[in-house]
Parts: sequence; C-alpha cells; structure tokens
Amino acid sequence: MLNIGILGLGEGRSTISAALQSKKVHLKMICDANKDLCVQRADEFKMYEYTTSYKEMLEDASIDIIAIYTPDHLHADHIKMALQHGKHVICTKPFIDDLGRAKELITLQQQTGKKVFVGQSSRFFEPYKRQRKDYEAGMIGGLITIESHYNADHRWFLEKKWALEKSFKWLYGGLSHPVDFIRYYLPDIEEVMGYGMISANGKAAGLKNEDTMHFIFKSTDGRIARVSGSYTGPTQPVQRDSGMTCILRGTLGASQADYHELRYAITDTTGEERIITWGDATLKHYFRFEGQSHHAGEYQNYIEYFVDSIEQNFTAYPDLKEGIGTVALLQAMDRSLQTGVPVKVKEVLREFGLE
Repeated sequence: MLNIGILGLGEGRSTISAALQSKKVHLKMICDANKDLCVQRADEFKMYEYTTSYKEMLEDASIDIIAIYTPDHLHADHIKMALQHGKHVICTKPFIDDLGRAKELITLQQQTGKKVFVGQSSRFFEPYKRQRKDYEAGMIGGLITIESHYNADHRWFLEKKWALEKSFKWLYGGLSHPVDFIRYYLPDIEEVMGYGMISANGKAAGLKNEDTMHFIFKSTDGRIARVSGSYTGPTQPVQRDSGMTCILRGTLGASQADYHELRYAITDTTGEERIITWGDATLKHYFRFEGQSHHAGEYQNYIEYFVDSIEQNFTAYPDLKEGIGTVALLQAMDRSLQTGVPVKVKEVLREFGLE
C-alpha cells in the first residue's frame, strides 16, 4: 500500500475522504499553510498527523505520492518540489497557469522517472466512465462530434471577494471540465473559436471576466465539437437539463452522460435505446458531504487508478503532457475571447517551445 500526503485542504477535503476510504492508499499526512484549517480537517476526519510546512511533508521518506490542491499559481512550484523529493504527483486542474514552466517540469519528470497525474475528476464519475467504456467497445460506431456544457447557478460566488478579482476566470475554474471531455475524445484540437460576455448579474456584482461562453473546436482531422458554460444565472430543473453533460454522436449511435443526476442514455449500433441511472449506494460513494459538495468518489476512483499505474507501470491519463496540452487549449480559448478570431493551439505551444 502506498502512502499519500495531501497539500491544500480546501478542495483537498475530497481527497482526504477518498484516501481514508480506499484500500489502495494510506493517508500519511495533511498540510496547509492555514493551521486552523489543518486542525479543522484533522478533527473532522480524525487524522491528526498534520503540518503547516510543505517542506516537512516532502522530507517524510515514507510518503510516495503528493496530492496538490493549492491555488493555480502555486502548482508549478509545488509540483517541482515534489518531483525533486522523489514523489509521484497528483495535481488538481488546471495543471499550471504559466506555460513558461512546462518544459522545466517535463525535463524534471523525465529525470526523476516519477509519474505526474492531473486530477481531472469528471472523467472518473460513473456516467462518464460508462460512456467511455461503451465508446471504446464500439457501441456508437465512429465518433462524429462531441457536445458538452457546464451550466451552474453560482451567483453565490459573486459575494466572494476573490471571485471579483481580475485573476479569476470561469474559463479555467468552470469550463475546464467540459473542455476536458473534448480533449478526452478529440485530443488533437487544431483551432478554437469562441465568444463570451459578462452577464447582467456579473456586471452588477463587478465581475471582471466572462461568465457566459460558447466555443467551437476543430481537430486536425476536420471533426468539430462545441462547449458552452454559464455561471451567474438560474438553471433548469435537473429533470429537464443536467448541469454538466457530455454528448457523443457517432456513425451508428449516440450517448449522453449527465453529471449530478447519475444518468446515462445510449442509442447503440442496433438502434436499441436505454437510459441508465444509479441508486443510493453509488450516490453515497460520490457525494459524502453536505449538498452534494466535494464529490469525493471521483477522487477515490482516480487515486486508485493512479496507484495501479505506479504498481503496474502504465501511464495514467491525463498525464503531465496532456495536462499541459489542455492548458494550451484553454489559453487559446482565452485569446479567442479577447480577439474575436479563431486561434490555433500550435501558436500557443510554439511560443513556449512546446510544439
């Protein structure tokens, strides 16, 4: 059994629960710069080995994996330090916020031989796991196009001071989930075009960046996809519209995976139509906290997948390079919002010597 240390105890709350309930990993230590939060999590989970010093956690030779859930601008440094101390790494999305650090991390990962995994959790949620399994089994034929969205009534974010800062962008904080589905099925996106706006609610609150966005993607083989997101207005009842959806349209069938609703629909190659839902046991695995917050089941699924990759020596995806590619795509999307013209992903990669 491998030992894990968790850095950043806000979002890291999910991983604490995941590690404690997993039979494949042992939670050795938790860490946050905020001592009060350390004490709060230690009391909540009866996990009393905590520290406010990342260095102390890194110097614990018994820890095999560092799981990083700190603010985006700290990811690159925290990943670098973990690799330098011989640790495997899980890092939450978005992977890094500065592509200028990417080559350094690629080189360091190659030198150390340690694995780096991006915690793109939605891939590991039950409906999306089933959708991927059916897709790989050829149950919808060849893929024609993908449509994905993430819409949420997050008006409560507008009351948070940090959400109104220029540095906060829903593009990275929210839309990165459906964008990852595009990358999952069409990894070679060549060009992206998008429009965005700040809604009336966002403007009234003083939001600095777009909270409503629509994008079209084109892959190198000519296939197209689309992604949408809106975050500061009401949403439909879940019986009518899932907050987050991924739709695959194939040559012989189609499938749709819906997030919180634990709902999946498929029309397969035979023309049979099925709708699958999961019950209370699955719901309790994924949502262990109040109000379906902190979806710990996905984190447990991906931690165990990552442990398997270490012990069985295979690559766990999204790996470091895929994480960097997704950040490049998000930055291309950001440029398209600002310029109003299509942006080629290779142009972004070329600027940082990553092509």
